[in-house]
Amino acid sequence: MRIIKNIFKLIIISLELFFLLICLCNIWVFGVTNGRTYNKISKIPPREIALVLGTSPRMRSGISNPYFTKRMDAAALLYHHGKIKKIIVSGEKSKGYNEPAAMKNYLIYQEGVPEDIIIEDPKGFNTYQSILRCKDVYKKKNVIIVSQGFHNLRALFFARNNSMNALGFDAQDVSKPESFYRNQSREIIARVVAVVYFLLGISPD
Repeated sequence: MRIIKNIFKLIIISLELFFLLICLCNIWVFGVTNGRTYNKISKIPPREIALVLGTSPRMRSGISNPYFTKRMDAAALLYHHGKIKKIIVSGEKSKGYNEPAAMKNYLIYQEGVPEDIIIEDPKGFNTYQSILRCKDVYKKKNVIIVSQGFHNLRALFFARNNSMNALGFDAQDVSKPESFYRNQSREIIARVVAVVYFLLGISPD
């Protein structure tokens, strides 16, 4: 009976420590990014370039992905209001799949953005790689990162810890409750992973 009690106490302590870790990591991310995200075009300061983080242009059902279209809307808004001069579209390119090309085509043909200001980054396989390649490959540090708000916090955390003068411009979120809660929950854990990897000096896969 005592062994069972000890095991139960250990489980409770482990859960409490895990919950504390989640809280502390998320507080750190919010602290590093505080005051650096915007959702009103009139408020955001201009930067040299926008980094648009990739996502699939279509849902599994084949319909247009609202996260994709809202990110493109936000990037185009920055350009048309003179907040940026160039745009990097960063995402995954593999056999039969090309996020940057889809992003570029949408910006040109649906948003009226000039082709010659758009740079395709085909190796933005995840958030961290997109941020790091923006700085190291394309030599851009003064950037506005474009994604939904829940994602921008983690992206800004990576950027700020890589000495980038980055801001976040939040694309409109998807209003469906199931999407909202799923993404918010996933990002809470993703921020913990981001902080742990940063402390350990490990690059996320």
